Amino acid sequence: MKTVLTSGAFDLIHYGHIRLLEEAKRLGGPDARLVVIVARDETIRRLKGRLPVIPEDQRRAVVESLRVVDEALLGYEDLDMATVIDLVQPDIIAVGYDQDNIEALALKAIEERGLKIEVKRISRFGRTDLDSSSKIKRKIVEDLGSAC
Repeated sequence: MKTVLTSGAFDLIHYGHIRLLEEAKRLGGPDARLVVIVARDETIRRLKGRLPVIPEDQRRAVVESLRVVDEALLGYEDLDMATVIDLVQPDIIAVGYDQDNIEALALKAIEERGLKIEVKRISRFGRTDLDSSSKIKRKIVEDLGSAC
């Protein structure tokens, strides 16, 4: 059984998140175990300049409740991929189409440790109009504005 690791903020879960998780698990084969690292509130604030709508403990619980996910853990505020890799011991790390920083951190940690872990990028899926939590928030604000 292979273990696949992926990560994200997962604020306002949307179809792109579900597809990322499904594709990540599929990379490991039929008996794969999917472990998801959910970003901390402070990490999101530092990287995106704002706090998420949903608090970290609730985002982690929602992600873990998804059928495709075997385990969801809160990440480290300093994006310590080496510690995450040591803890999870993945065979594959799946990164989203927009996770260049995570991919670079994972590759660096793998190289420094001389590990045999595959890093695979998951491509963007289908429609792009509501493929991020930020776009969903903007649409809500626009729809509320036009309703007034």
